Amino acid sequence: MDAVTEEGTDRDYVASLARGLSVIRAFRRDRPSMTLSEIARAADMNRAAARRLLITLVREGYAETDGKYFRLRPRILELGFSALSSLSFAEIAEPVMDDLSASLEETVLAAVLDGEWCVYVARSSSQRVVSVDLDVGSRLPAFAMSTGRVLLAALSDEELDRWLRDFRPIKYTEHTITSKSKLRADILRVREAGWSIVDEEYEIGFRSLSVPIRDQGGTVVAALNVCCPSPRVSLERMREEFLPEALAAAAEIERSLPEAYARRAPELRGRVHG
Repeated sequence: MDAVTEEGTDRDYVASLARGLSVIRAFRRDRPSMTLSEIARAADMNRAAARRLLITLVREGYAETDGKYFRLRPRILELGFSALSSLSFAEIAEPVMDDLSASLEETVLAAVLDGEWCVYVARSSSQRVVSVDLDVGSRLPAFAMSTGRVLLAALSDEELDRWLRDFRPIKYTEHTITSKSKLRADILRVREAGWSIVDEEYEIGFRSLSVPIRDQGGTVVAALNVCCPSPRVSLERMREEFLPEALAAAAEIERSLPEAYARRAPELRGRVHG
């Protein structure tokens, strides 16, 4: 008898689609261009299977190749945008984010957790000459971002321990926390405090503040983020001026989330692994 899951039976499972998604997920910020062998190894499949899937992606306009290296094309973002637009989260959050950005004169973003990554799903930018170069659809390492710390703090202890066990730290700057024990301690501090500030851990010259956005049931579904150049905004100002406004903006977004949205929240939050 077929094994039955919440999603259906084994006969409902399309293995070729799953393999195609594995190929897409093999591309990351630190490896945007790879050879066929590298992709096959990253996606855990043989070269022949990877080649067929890559050729399909190239022909459909989602990838390109120079004959040796493959890379994803911007059209791949259509897949994510379709899902995000159907959730209407950005439509709800962006007016509030626009007001917050205008008030603070800094870039404001919202992100969700997808495995080891923060995926940015909404953005509002001030008219400052120096602003944060992040667009909707950008994926950054959760452990080194204030958005990531807020979203990881929302996991259960078991989920967090599993996440920490699987993740591999990268020292992006001299300030990056790479110790799993120190990272866990900071995430637990964020859980207790209800906010996170990360100072130049991913990029020198930038610091950010994030607070959680919860659905009507109290579950964290996204993180609201204010990011700015560190020479322009001190840590003290972030705590004393930016934090109260960010918390108020998150509360306003929460009040705007419809009841039906709460039932779809797990889709937006993403997966602990994947």
